[in-house]
Amino acid sequence: MKKHILFLLFLAVIQTACANAAPTGVDANAAYPTENNDAAFRVETVASGLEVPWAFAWLPNGDLVFTERKGRVRIIESGKLKAEPIYTVPDVEPSSESGLMDVSVHPNFAENKFLYLAYAYNADGKHVKIVRYKFEDGKLAEPKIVIEKIPAAPNHAGTRARFGPDGKVYVTTGDATDWNLAQVNNSLAGKTLRLNDDGSVPKDNPFIGKEGYRPEIWSTGHRNAQGLAWQPGTGLMFQTEHGPSNFEGRGGGADEVNIVEAGKDYGWPTIWGNRTKEGMEPPLLEYSPACAPASGAFYNGDKFPQFKGNFFLGCLRGARIIRVVLDGRKVVRQENLLDGKLGRIREIAEGPDGFIYFSTSNQDGRGRPAADDDRIMRLVPDKKE
Repeated sequence: MKKHILFLLFLAVIQTACANAAPTGVDANAAYPTENNDAAFRVETVASGLEVPWAFAWLPNGDLVFTERKGRVRIIESGKLKAEPIYTVPDVEPSSESGLMDVSVHPNFAENKFLYLAYAYNADGKHVKIVRYKFEDGKLAEPKIVIEKIPAAPNHAGTRARFGPDGKVYVTTGDATDWNLAQVNNSLAGKTLRLNDDGSVPKDNPFIGKEGYRPEIWSTGHRNAQGLAWQPGTGLMFQTEHGPSNFEGRGGGADEVNIVEAGKDYGWPTIWGNRTKEGMEPPLLEYSPACAPASGAFYNGDKFPQFKGNFFLGCLRGARIIRVVLDGRKVVRQENLLDGKLGRIREIAEGPDGFIYFSTSNQDGRGRPAADDDRIMRLVPDKKE
């Protein structure tokens, strides 16, 4: 009991140390230029008064479904937030960094009405599972477990669960604060997983039939990846990953952007940041001090032609959006957007309207909430653009 209390006090100290400065706010009528003035945007609020909106996804009709970490699934219909959730996950276990996390819409939603949730729960210890539901008549029903018993913890629980261009479900998992699990290949912790939409294992996964490996594994050696997106044109998978924390004795930075490919080892906990070792993959980008990249998205719309093909990261500790200009695998340049203005940024994605949507995470215990936090917001082109 004494050790448990000391651990909680330790977490409180860490959370206080990680708290961001108070956001300075944005002017809804102001235009904010990029650093090299190739574009200017305004910031609009889509919904406010939320509680740690972790992820969002769009239905084919343009309605936006999003998760709140405590277990609520909510919807913005025809641009208006419904007051009541469409679903509350009964067995979710929110704590520290985990809870109800990702939401994804099946590519064939118009036909099958399938929607997927990723969340933490307790089953003889903390775990994560992915559950598929049918969304009809404004309700989620017919739950089917896609995968379960992914090792988790209050921290380092992942989880993104997104459909790739091949129609498979890719899942990022954390190391569950037992960092060595990332290199234990009969464990699902610290990995990228690849599944069919019903949870079965694709026959062309890289470790099928290999002794000591779970067949669901796509890549190994991850600490806590929470951003997952595919580059238009190349189809390359990009992930954003949280680097070591100070209490691990490995510094307080080394956050990463990785290009993740089948069967490769991304090194944690043997290498991190810019360290290298034969047979392990170094990151495309490294951030020290930490920016805590909680999401990642490519822009492929027409509202911001200057952003076409750019990669965007939502940053918690860094309290900003990072724009990365790429030429295939090569980083051309990067810049910060909204640096410190809105606090902790979690999810980011391109909407079907071509605007860039993002969420704040200032109610998560590590931020300094404004009166209307948390919010889902969007970048729209300045009228003069």
